[in-house]
Amino acid sequence: MVSAVLPVRAGRAGSGCVPDRLCPSVGSVSGAVKRAGTGRTGAGGGGDNAAMRISARADYAVRAALHLATAEETGPLKAEAIADSQAISHKFLEGILNDLRRGGLVRSQRGGNGGYWLARPADEVTVADVIRVVDGPLVSVRGVRPPELSYSGPAQSLLPLWIALRANVRQILEGVTLADVVAAELPHEVAALTADPAAWTNP
Repeated sequence: MVSAVLPVRAGRAGSGCVPDRLCPSVGSVSGAVKRAGTGRTGAGGGGDNAAMRISARADYAVRAALHLATAEETGPLKAEAIADSQAISHKFLEGILNDLRRGGLVRSQRGGNGGYWLARPADEVTVADVIRVVDGPLVSVRGVRPPELSYSGPAQSLLPLWIALRANVRQILEGVTLADVVAAELPHEVAALTADPAAWTNP
C-alpha cells in the first residue's frame, strides 16, 4: 500500500461521482480511532502517522486512466503499453483495467487493433470515480463508513470529525477530472493547497 498525504480542506465541488460501495477502503482512518468513552488509542493504534492511504491499486488505476485520457483521439491502448510506460506489472494492470471496465469507466476490444479506451470523455471522469471503482469508499474507519459509526462519552464528537474529513476528501477527489490532471490544470482550490511549503513535508 502506498501512503499518501491527502489535503483535507475544501476544494471544488465534484460532479458525476459514483456512489460509495461497501468494500475495502481507499482512505482509511486508522490508528486514531479512540475507544468509545475512554480517550485511549484503540487496539493496533498509535505510532501510525500515515493514517490516510492511497493503495497501490488505486494509484495504478488512476495512472492507467490518465494514459487512456491522453489517447482519446488516437484510439485504443494496449495494456502492455500502459504497463511498460508506468512500470506496472502487466498482469496486475490487466486486473485493474478489467475492474474499470466492469465499473463502466473503460471499454475494451480484442484483436490486433483492440485495446482499452475511456467509456466517457476525460473531463467527465473524476479521480474519485476511478478510485471508488477499484477500491471502494474514499474514507472509512476500521472498514466502516463514517455514518454507520456511533460513539459515546468524550468520543461523541469523533463522528462529525470523520464526516468532515470524508466531505473534504470528497470535495478534492470529486473535483478533479482526468482531463484536469492530464492538462496539468488542477482546480484553483486544489492547487492552492500545494502552495504551502508545509504541504510537502512529512510530520
